Amino acid sequence: MAIANVTPDSFSDGGERLDPARAIDDGLRFVSEGADIVDVGGESTRPGSQPTSADEELRRVLPVVEGLARQGVLVSIDTRRASVARACLDAGARIVNDVSALRDDSDLMPLVARRGVPVVLMHRRGRSEDKYDGPAYGDVVEEVRRFLLDRARAGEAAGIARERIALDPGIGFGKSVEENLALIAGTARLADAGYPVLVGSSRKGFIGRLTGIAEPRQRDPASVWLAVEAARRGAAIVRVHDVAAVRQALAVSSAMR
Repeated sequence: MAIANVTPDSFSDGGERLDPARAIDDGLRFVSEGADIVDVGGESTRPGSQPTSADEELRRVLPVVEGLARQGVLVSIDTRRASVARACLDAGARIVNDVSALRDDSDLMPLVARRGVPVVLMHRRGRSEDKYDGPAYGDVVEEVRRFLLDRARAGEAAGIARERIALDPGIGFGKSVEENLALIAGTARLADAGYPVLVGSSRKGFIGRLTGIAEPRQRDPASVWLAVEAARRGAAIVRVHDVAAVRQALAVSSAMR
């Protein structure tokens, strides 16, 4: 899954794709480099970011979704809002990726169920505007696993088919360096529940704290390694910035196995 943020303030690539033509070109390039899915998002989730209005979010993402879908790209819409998801599904998006695990907008779960589209349910602690502050974890892997399975069961009860649900432990999003590493190491525990697991660690702040590299774009070597490690431990989807590098690394890792 390639990351295509169309925001002015995302932590790594904010402002790079405010021009829809540039965003579409980048999405097509990601596919040429080996991406299976292009994840289009119009609201920053970096710690401390403020919510974006639905109208502004839709203004950012809709032309990009339309342009990519028109050329046959499998598009995921990264949104917490039913109104944005509905318009993007109408425009050709085929997956909903929700950082709130269908909690922030009560209309989103029934929409996903009615449309019969796949959904990614992500765990987060707190919200972006409060810098994802929240109570400390005990066993972070088990707590995140329990939360995600509860959300998956809620989705199934609402009519979302089990085979259309994927789980994302939410690397970053209020976790410490140690907790993020534990979640990646514990990917198999989450995958054992039978749902596809998505891991998105690319360029995240904890890599900077581990390596001393402040500039997110300079964290790609570690990001590639973590993507391979997550896949090796059972992730079905890795969400990445540097598609070509991750594809090469995954090919070699697969051959080694």
